[in-house]
Amino acid sequence: MSKFSSVPPSLFFTKNDPKDLRLGDLVKSKTTEDLVVNNAFAILGYSDDEGIRLNGGRIGAAEGPQKIREFLYKMTPPSTSDLPALADMGDISLAIPLEQRHEAVKQEVYKLHQKQQRVISLGGGHDYGYADGAAFIQQYQNSKNKPVILNFDAHLDVRPTEKGLNSGTPFYRLLTEFAGKFLFAEIGIQPQCNSPYQRQWAAVNGAEIFDLSDIQKGQGLASLWNHDFFRNLNTETPVFISFDVDGITSSEGGGCSQAWATGLGTQDFLNFFHQLKTQSDIRALGIYEVSPPLDTDNRTSKIAALIAYNFIMQEML
Repeated sequence: MSKFSSVPPSLFFTKNDPKDLRLGDLVKSKTTEDLVVNNAFAILGYSDDEGIRLNGGRIGAAEGPQKIREFLYKMTPPSTSDLPALADMGDISLAIPLEQRHEAVKQEVYKLHQKQQRVISLGGGHDYGYADGAAFIQQYQNSKNKPVILNFDAHLDVRPTEKGLNSGTPFYRLLTEFAGKFLFAEIGIQPQCNSPYQRQWAAVNGAEIFDLSDIQKGQGLASLWNHDFFRNLNTETPVFISFDVDGITSSEGGGCSQAWATGLGTQDFLNFFHQLKTQSDIRALGIYEVSPPLDTDNRTSKIAALIAYNFIMQEML
């Protein structure tokens, strides 16, 4: 039995007009074997919010990948030349237990990294940040520059696994399993979302923590470039961005298991993202916890699609 199900063809939007191309027109191959071009973009969906439920959050993120695709594949490339290769690998099957789903994703994403593909993950619970991160570290741990994981989030997500796996455990798992093998920053952290114990544990185990309050006191996310952690990045530094949408202010997003009026701004993130693309080698982007049933006017799904779009079109924007 396949551990990934194919995406309904109706999601690959097209106007059937060569003068009005959409990203849905670019998704011409759907399997790993067909992705033969280095730096092609492979999209995977995690239509699964069991980890959120196990962590006591509001469910609904299982519907995130499909809704994000609806908006992403309607978007227009900014140029008709040098279009990126794009493939959609489908959604993880829910017919196997959660831990086995994580392992299946880790294996699939690792194969994509071995083929020098850039990976876009659409969630689903943030527990899949472990699987995406583990595959990324496995591939790049022996690279010239130590791999970097950036988590944009209100939460640290370093809950211990003694009570089982859930959406709050991904970085506890990564920091314990791959200690010393990657650099890690938590960005946009909010005090009401994390216990002092979790914060202390994260700092002791190698996390650089950038609080939302400090970011907003400065020049937004641009102020991070004043810190050695970011100044030391270069174009040979492999980077994985883990973006939990509950880090975005609810006035812009809000369609997630836990939303706050305080949070990062979409345009501020996109501005930072554009500079990061020029100063590092972003190999993977995970967007997690988009919950359409909790959204207003599909705002959060559109933010997620816009972030993915900016990654895919990074050479054109």
